[in-house]
Amino acid sequence: MTMQLLLPRYSAFVGARRVGTGSLSEVAIAVKAVVDAGERTPPIIFNDATGQVVDVDLRGADSDVIARLGDADGAVGADDASPYREGESRARGRPKLGVVAREVTLLPRHWDWLATQPGGASAAVRRLVDAARQANADADRVREVRESTYRFMSAMAGNETGFEEATRALFADDAPRFLEMTESWPPDVRDHARMLASRASA
Repeated sequence: MTMQLLLPRYSAFVGARRVGTGSLSEVAIAVKAVVDAGERTPPIIFNDATGQVVDVDLRGADSDVIARLGDADGAVGADDASPYREGESRARGRPKLGVVAREVTLLPRHWDWLATQPGGASAAVRRLVDAARQANADADRVREVRESTYRFMSAMAGNETGFEEATRALFADDAPRFLEMTESWPPDVRDHARMLASRASA
């Protein structure tokens, strides 16, 4: 299976000013340059995919900062990861599939039905989960986009005029209203929120 690779995208703000967008290492170095130049306002780095704030240790030289990022700046697979890593030798036998055993509570009739399915209960449950994931993929993507946009908006525009109305418009898929309610926000914050929200219709 060919795995599509996505480069994680991050964005950094100092106050209402966006100072960097790109990979985590690129953004971290951009933020470090601003801080080293004397900026006293604490910078905030966001993971654009999730809206979560990312903590980065800016001490030392640029190479020190990048080294501490480790695998956080690597590419992320869009599909399930392969059971093999590049460069690993493939041992004989079944590959490790990352199966995790956890408790599932079902009624007797559910267990009875699962017992009749090809491959047994575990295989049947995996098929059902995969089918549900595929059927709901678009809806899940839109929900995740809106939630990540809301996290960014809450952190950067929670006190801005129209924030509550913009939030309602975001979750109601009312793009004209969202644009209207964000128009008075600081330009960088406004444009970034709009960019994040637009991914729901991409």
